Amino acid sequence: MKIIGITGGVGAGKSSVLKYIKDNYNCVVVTADDIGNEVKEPGEECYERLITLLGRGILDTDGRIDKKKMAEAIFADEDRLNAVESIIHPAVIDRIRQKADMERSRGKVDYFFIEAALLIECGFNDYVDQMWYIYASQDVRRKRLKQSRGYDDSRIDGIMNSQLTDEAFKNGSDVVIDNGGDFEDTIRQIDEGLSKIQTGV
Repeated sequence: MKIIGITGGVGAGKSSVLKYIKDNYNCVVVTADDIGNEVKEPGEECYERLITLLGRGILDTDGRIDKKKMAEAIFADEDRLNAVESIIHPAVIDRIRQKADMERSRGKVDYFFIEAALLIECGFNDYVDQMWYIYASQDVRRKRLKQSRGYDDSRIDGIMNSQLTDEAFKNGSDVVIDNGGDFEDTIRQIDEGLSKIQTGV
């Protein structure tokens, strides 16, 4: 089983790439967002620590952590944000590695894909067999974010400025998939990349 990291800036189309891979290859796909939600569930390792840090006001009526309420509790407070990240990030990394180890021991899939914008910053280069950077120009990403999510320029600027530059993403990756044009071309690049892994080229 090969472990492949999928990273890239907001609006680059990582979800579309992963959907194609999931539909066409014998693989498991995990995303940092999904794992981040998982470790915040009642009984999971981050649940009580986040309540202790942020208060019970972040809970919904079912006693689960409400994403919007938690975001409001952190808003504009850098110390709180850093404290939350110091709780969630290590738990997410550990859980992803546990899932990958479990799939490797089962021996049922060819690939284990990990998707997260912060893979390079979190030191996953040493863990994955390959790091793939899903690239699209800033203009393309900006247009997508306006159309699909309704973001304005100010919000887009804020997110983009908080992420790695194209150069840093490329320097930290083994493969660059250009997802800025026709998706059929993206598919060709994905298939070529995985074919090279299979044949050991």
